[in-house]
Amino acid sequence: MSTSYTSISPDKLSRLIGTANAPTLIDVRIDEDFAADPRLIPGATRRSHLDVQDWASSLTRQSVVVICQKGQKLSEGTAAWLRCSNVDAESLEGGHLAWKEAKLPTVPVGRMPKRDGRGRTVWVTRARPKIDRIACPWLIRRFIDPAAVFLYVSAPEVEATADRFNATPFDIENVFWSHRGELCTFDVMVQEFGLSTPPMLRLAEMVRAADTARLDLSPEAPGLLAASLGLSRMFDDDLEQLDAGMLLYDAFYRWCRDATGETHNWPTNKAKR
Repeated sequence: MSTSYTSISPDKLSRLIGTANAPTLIDVRIDEDFAADPRLIPGATRRSHLDVQDWASSLTRQSVVVICQKGQKLSEGTAAWLRCSNVDAESLEGGHLAWKEAKLPTVPVGRMPKRDGRGRTVWVTRARPKIDRIACPWLIRRFIDPAAVFLYVSAPEVEATADRFNATPFDIENVFWSHRGELCTFDVMVQEFGLSTPPMLRLAEMVRAADTARLDLSPEAPGLLAASLGLSRMFDDDLEQLDAGMLLYDAFYRWCRDATGETHNWPTNKAKR
């Protein structure tokens, strides 16, 4: 079956997820199908096809991929409605089942924090981030919740802020999302969110090595550490540093995924006789 301009294959979509150009993903599976497999394609948000005319306007001028169980009437119909609302919408060929059959990663919804009234997950951690507290937000925004909000506060106030603002604390002691043994918080998120693909595991090793001062674990870790410490000196505003760090981790992830075999073939200087 040839690919339609109104649909996208699982393989092509998988190449977009995790990048800055990833489309907005909308899962419209019926409750019965979702209950049988409560996992989402990375970055997807659940919505009902029944009220598509109500939420379509919030996606105007965005690129959207709609996902249902088999890639048939629900996703095609929802995508068609979205295109009527000036949304560049496609359906996922074969739906959620085709994605699973291709053995592509899915995120267990039970591990995702509850969303706020605007549909966002809210996270809180210590101010003045260096490595883990930039890497984890990158992971969350690229693979879990593109609209996630991050609150950086003084270390003693993280847990109280989490309680008062219904935020999820991370990278502090005695919380779920934190270091475990030799693993750093980024490692834990990769595992718990079901994102243990070869490129992500390679990136996780780099992050762990740089974050825990075990630079021997990864030849690339010293470069990540240097770039991370440099960013921390460039920005006084933690959120500005996070914005810059997003591009940094985009680059390292794409190297892990697409370019580990490439070399810089500059000719070696021959010694003069």
